[in-house]
Amino acid sequence: MIKPKILVTSAAGRTSAVTIHYLLKLGFQVRALVRVEDARSAALKKIGAEIMVGDQLNYLDLRRAMSGVQRAYHCPPFAQNSLENMMNFAIAAEEAKLEVVALMSGWNPHPNHHSIHTRSHWIANQIYRWMPSVDLIHINPGLFAFTYFMSLPMIMNFGVFVAPFGEGKNAPPSNEDIGRVAAYTIAEPEAHIGKNYRPTGPKLLSSHDIASIFSSEIGRSVRYMPVSMKLFSKAALVQGLSMYELSQFRYYADELCGGTYSIGAPTDHVELVTGVPAESFEQTTKRYISNPKLVHSSLEIGNKLSTLIFGLKMILRPAPNLTGWEWYQGHPLIQNAELAHESQEWCVTAENQALNLLPLK
Repeated sequence: MIKPKILVTSAAGRTSAVTIHYLLKLGFQVRALVRVEDARSAALKKIGAEIMVGDQLNYLDLRRAMSGVQRAYHCPPFAQNSLENMMNFAIAAEEAKLEVVALMSGWNPHPNHHSIHTRSHWIANQIYRWMPSVDLIHINPGLFAFTYFMSLPMIMNFGVFVAPFGEGKNAPPSNEDIGRVAAYTIAEPEAHIGKNYRPTGPKLLSSHDIASIFSSEIGRSVRYMPVSMKLFSKAALVQGLSMYELSQFRYYADELCGGTYSIGAPTDHVELVTGVPAESFEQTTKRYISNPKLVHSSLEIGNKLSTLIFGLKMILRPAPNLTGWEWYQGHPLIQNAELAHESQEWCVTAENQALNLLPLK
């Protein structure tokens, strides 16, 4: 029996490349939708994926990508126009009469969130359930493990873990576990249709716990140094993060400080779906230390001198006005906005390990 062909979007990205790897191992044909052909797409082609170049904001490209496809894992890029992206995909999926879509979203969406990106995901989560012909699976991780490695040069060269995470706790999921969950749900979707999965790591960790793990795995003392979002923003821009990514990430950092990601965590969803326990932060650390490019394509470990030069560039860089930038972009700055943990409605759903969804009539 010929297995269904599966479309994976953002195929060169952090979770999608892993999803493709596992789907191919499970014997599925995979069409990988990428924005450009590069070394990452070449690596996917080498292991057996069919590569298609296209723009997820171009409906005709999505229609072409879904031709001859029966299922899809849709991982919208962390970028502006994410709502347009997700709505285009839903329309194309319904037109193509796909069997099922696994949709990557997030655990914190609710309708009154500060972040336009998170509100867009809340809207998409509702509308995807209205598709009359296409079944849906929700993949909704919280704050990824890779975000703890943005200051890896400082960690490696000076023994300092710098982040604006306060004393908040999280059970950070690895990209690999998120990709495995997506692959296994879309490979055998019958038991997963309509369900919401929040992949997490195996235990809640504070930033001090993270620093302790860095110490053990790197072999040198590492201490956690909390910093302001203003200082972190300057460093992130030097590393190559976009203003959009940074303007939205500040809300997620505030949520980590406030306890959003500890509510309803950890879950057993990785093992429940894949049969293998979630990997530990120690395992993730080993992988990122050996290949920092897995964190961010522009990240260089270098040596103490190069890290000091980076620090000088950071000091000289003006701090961005993130609120002003959002206003200039036309992002609605809504009144009475709430972070996830400030919303009583959201907290109830999170404690029950459920998504913040409106009831279907």
